Amino acid sequence: MRRVVVTGLGMLTPLGNGVDLNWKRLVSGKVGIKKITSFDVSDIPCQIAGQVPSKKEDPKAGLDLDEWIEPREQKRIDRFISYGIISAMQAVEDSGWQPQTEKEKCRTGVILGSGIGGLETISNTADLISTKGPRRVSPFFIPSALINLLSGQVSIKYGFKGPNHSVVTACSTGAHSIGDASRIIRYGDADVMVAGGAEAACCRIGMAGFAAARALSTNFNNDPTLSSRPWDIKRDGFVMGEGAGVLILEEREHALSRGAKIYAEIKGYGMSGDAHHITAPPEGGDGGYRAMKAALNDSNLNASDIDYINAHGTSTPLGDLIELKAIRKLMDDNLDNISISSTKSATGHLLGAAGAIEAIYSILSIINQTIPPTNNLVNPDPETKGFDLVPVNAKSKPINYVLSNSFGFGGTNASLLIGSVD
Repeated sequence: MRRVVVTGLGMLTPLGNGVDLNWKRLVSGKVGIKKITSFDVSDIPCQIAGQVPSKKEDPKAGLDLDEWIEPREQKRIDRFISYGIISAMQAVEDSGWQPQTEKEKCRTGVILGSGIGGLETISNTADLISTKGPRRVSPFFIPSALINLLSGQVSIKYGFKGPNHSVVTACSTGAHSIGDASRIIRYGDADVMVAGGAEAACCRIGMAGFAAARALSTNFNNDPTLSSRPWDIKRDGFVMGEGAGVLILEEREHALSRGAKIYAEIKGYGMSGDAHHITAPPEGGDGGYRAMKAALNDSNLNASDIDYINAHGTSTPLGDLIELKAIRKLMDDNLDNISISSTKSATGHLLGAAGAIEAIYSILSIINQTIPPTNNLVNPDPETKGFDLVPVNAKSKPINYVLSNSFGFGGTNASLLIGSVD
């Protein structure tokens, strides 16, 4: 079977714009969650989110959309597409891959997904119809909101004519996109794939919807940086986040033949379904366990080989502990050998983009031999006893293999096993 490596990275998160800056801020314990000021949240129980900072808010790492996308084009695409395009531009440039021949273009594909897509555009257009009528609707409304138009826009921009596909599996989208893209390469349908996810659902309807489901943190509106606290006894729900993460995946021999730098290898990919409840995982974490076990089986590695798990860890009272139950079952007698942390404590939960940015963080943990911290884990839940959850401070440790977990509404689970370059 063909081997799949990572040759390019790009990301845009609440911590800022760009991979290197994200990593520096992540391991230093910085949190990108703030009070929402871009729209009215006075009547919504949760008033905080991890939004992509602007240049005005963060001169060093903020985003100026005009520097990346023409203002005219911005009006034709939802923010999630803008975020995905920008991250894809970073990743493609980082990879150095510039197909010249028709064959090379046809062997380069795109899988970029989103959990929710153009929610803000849909909401704004519905308001426009109510106030000014359907004649005022933009002809670009539909293509600006469709999830697969992110893949379409990137494909068109670069002339990539290979597989063009989008994944929509809620909070597992980013991980599924990477896993599915890796299999496309393994099975010989492409040599290079642009893979990842993007999300921009921090708008009134998005915040109101998740708040109505009682999924969001509401106890830290006055202390936003303390709000995302996986496994801490005071956790009370997840925090919405926005951004995008994109990886360039490449067949190993193809990458070596062109002298590409190789960050890591996608060693295994596992999927499962809970078949249990639309939002809650089963008590024992069976679905998460089977996804991780499938990733191990796919990689031909053993549980004892895993050094670090980048957990789904959203900061919900129920989900955090269920994931640990699944990990305990997977690791069995090897639990003492692994460290676990949740980078959502720094970024919030980026929904469809989460699995992609967390895969990038996992790759960087291998490169830097450093585990990012679980911020705000100051009073661990008693049920976490026996787990190394890397509280508050980053941890140096030899890391060869990492599992990155993503679990979504509807009981859809994905696990990526990422390994060092050999």
